[in-house]
Amino acid sequence: QVQLEESGGGLVQPGGSLRLSCAVSGEIPSESVMAWFRQAPGKEREFVAARRRSGQTFYGDSVKYRFTISRNGPDTVYLQMNTLKSEDTAVYYCAVSRRNWNSGSLYNSRSYDYWGQGTQVTVSS
Repeated sequence: QVQLEESGGGLVQPGGSLRLSCAVSGEIPSESVMAWFRQAPGKEREFVAARRRSGQTFYGDSVKYRFTISRNGPDTVYLQMNTLKSEDTAVYYCAVSRRNWNSGSLYNSRSYDYWGQGTQVTVSS
């Protein structure tokens, strides 16, 4: 059984940084894609970033050039968040897709098979 566990969330001031971690337990295919989504109160779940095993990365427009997704081996993914803004406040979810979907599909939450419970990130002074 595959389980994902996020950590690293918290309260940070605008302009600050946080690094989220996601540890995967259980077996996932070698071609799996790992990603981060977020959901703010009253809003739909939003794509943040994804990374293929090949190293190719994808970012949502609102976080491009501020956030960086990275992987450490097959079972850990990180999200480095810099220059945080109040609008980045949300619950952040780690996700894994068993399939190496085409680029367009990676932005869709329905392409992902496994999800973590989420970690709260609050950006406020």
